Amino acid sequence: MLEALRRHPLPMRTRFGHSLVLTYAVPPSLARRALPPGLQPDVYRDPGGTEHAFVAVGLVSVRGLRPAGVPAALGIDCVLTGYRILARFPTPAGRTMRGLYILHSQTDRRLLAAGGNLLTRYHYRLARIALRSGPDHLEATVDSRDGRADLTVTARLGDPPDTPPPGSPFADLAAARRFAGPLPYTFDFETATHSIVVVKAERTAWQPQPVELEVPRLTFWRHGPFAAAEPVLANAFHVADLDYGWQRGSRRTLEGAAR
Repeated sequence: MLEALRRHPLPMRTRFGHSLVLTYAVPPSLARRALPPGLQPDVYRDPGGTEHAFVAVGLVSVRGLRPAGVPAALGIDCVLTGYRILARFPTPAGRTMRGLYILHSQTDRRLLAAGGNLLTRYHYRLARIALRSGPDHLEATVDSRDGRADLTVTARLGDPPDTPPPGSPFADLAAARRFAGPLPYTFDFETATHSIVVVKAERTAWQPQPVELEVPRLTFWRHGPFAAAEPVLANAFHVADLDYGWQRGSRRTLEGAAR
């Protein structure tokens, strides 16, 4: 019963105030070891022939988060952070779903942490999150309770760069944009039934803009499956003021067939 409850049973709706996603290149071998059965890293081959996998660090302010059909006025406002591997999920028909596998999530709202951990396996934890924005910048400070996912970042808005960040494996912004989260799907692994739970996003007017960043603090890389890596900032994109939602989860076999 608990397993079924955590399959994202409720379609949700919200409005993004800001969504800032930093995507880091990591070795594909580390990404493979961190993914559950059935999922593969979403890999990019750079102009020199080296393959890269990616971990996205997302910071999102949401307004009126609520189940679909509930008035926005009854929803909650909060800030979320998430650490996700970009992944692919092949299906028997030859189609490949591109999406995100959640490693770690944080929020500044106790209600969302409790509800999120009841209805998903996104591993929500409480954190102190300060978000400040102006016409040309977005600043965020995240202090996690155990120090394993602290973040300080400043994004410069309004004057988008015309190339990826220095050292990025992407040849140009067109290639970088193909790996700009959030992606269409989110994936979860249900251990008890050896299934992949797929959640499809619903979004409108999705036109992320590249941004320049300063990231003086990001402690996630010191712990967990990527502690041995030397992540490189591959891209950074921002969107604001748009509607977003996701459907209820659907369960599939490890080979991609519907269950």
